[in-house]
Amino acid sequence: MLKQFISHLSDKHTLKPTDRVLLAVSGGMDSMVMLELFHQGGFNIGVAHVNFQLRGEASDGDEALVKKVCEGKGIPFYKTHFATKDYAKEKGISVQMAARELRYTWFASVAKQHSYDWIATAHHLNDSIETALFNWTNASSLAGLCGIPAQHGNIIRPLLFTTRKDLEDFAHEHTVPWRKDSSNDLDVYKRNFIRHQLIPKLKELNPSLESSLQRGQRKLHGELSFLNYAFEQWKNQYVLEENAIIRIEKSGLDKLDAAAMLLYKVAEPFGFNFDVCEEVMQVLHAQAGKKFLSASHELIVDRTTVLIAQHADLLSPITIEKGQTDAFFGNWHLTLTVGEKQQPITDPHVAMVDLSHLEFPLIWRQWQAGDVFQPLGMKGHKKISDLLVDAKVSMPDKAKVTVICSGEEIVWVAGHRLDERFKLTENTKEVLILTLRPYFI
Repeated sequence: MLKQFISHLSDKHTLKPTDRVLLAVSGGMDSMVMLELFHQGGFNIGVAHVNFQLRGEASDGDEALVKKVCEGKGIPFYKTHFATKDYAKEKGISVQMAARELRYTWFASVAKQHSYDWIATAHHLNDSIETALFNWTNASSLAGLCGIPAQHGNIIRPLLFTTRKDLEDFAHEHTVPWRKDSSNDLDVYKRNFIRHQLIPKLKELNPSLESSLQRGQRKLHGELSFLNYAFEQWKNQYVLEENAIIRIEKSGLDKLDAAAMLLYKVAEPFGFNFDVCEEVMQVLHAQAGKKFLSASHELIVDRTTVLIAQHADLLSPITIEKGQTDAFFGNWHLTLTVGEKQQPITDPHVAMVDLSHLEFPLIWRQWQAGDVFQPLGMKGHKKISDLLVDAKVSMPDKAKVTVICSGEEIVWVAGHRLDERFKLTENTKEVLILTLRPYFI
């Protein structure tokens, strides 16, 4: 097995002789065999052990065993204790999820602090198969059916080439000490049910289940690689990211059986699930403006595109005193300069107003539904919402539009249109020049 192990490390993870590897070792059979293989292979390793304090004296016994083995082999040993149940209760998550979050965060900190290049976990082929079956029962995509990835960032799984039975045989042959976790025998956990109930039934159908599914997962990995390549080609043609807004051309989603899945691959990192993407496809060509929300973003079906942007922040209005030369509102910077009458400026982000018509302090705020003003050159009033529709301003960009107000009247829809009542006239003596620019901290 040692030769297979070293070959697997070379093929899948390209470890260099000088690389330092931090091993996640619980004290169970899988991780203790991994520790022995790395040690026999002469790799530069350290061991990280987490005591989750879930099994009382048994957890302390696990820690003592791992520490003793590391001391005997001269391997650096790092440990930590977590009040896992308290953390799970505080976060409102399962104990299993809490343990996962805690250990991976801690592994990363130890690796960074002590300059380890890799973090190795002891997941093996059976773990990958069980994960794939678990994912399948939970409506996973193709990536989920591929099981556990051999590498994710600097986290590697160097035992995926072998089975639980082979690891057990190696442990007996090399008298590897290990401790049994009694929770692995409880079928109340879904993964244990798959391991103890489902897998044996499937092996009745196919005694060579592990090797068959291993070949199948290699095929799935190849198909997934090709699909990811095709997705990137589609994405380059139909998806644009600009100013933190994702724009997906509707034409790239039309008449495609896989449209919901393509949308999901774009939207999933922003918190949208596949069900939402199917709903989006049902209203793709309905009235523009339909909005879907995730915890952090909004997805908007616009006229010709589907937009994804962060939730618009609700900012408190600010006041601008007379004589003030600069003001900041969200990501906008406004400069105020007093001067004499001059030729009109065509830049929409610059407005010249009659200073004598202004009532200070000015109020700078986000526009609101129902806001009306008298657009420059018009006799009547118009809703700002209609102005933005006419200007074909997208839904996310609408949320960023602000107005400068004098008393109850809107002076300027900033960056869009001046109000007729504040324009320069032949009687204007002093001009206030307002210049709007993006501001980035």
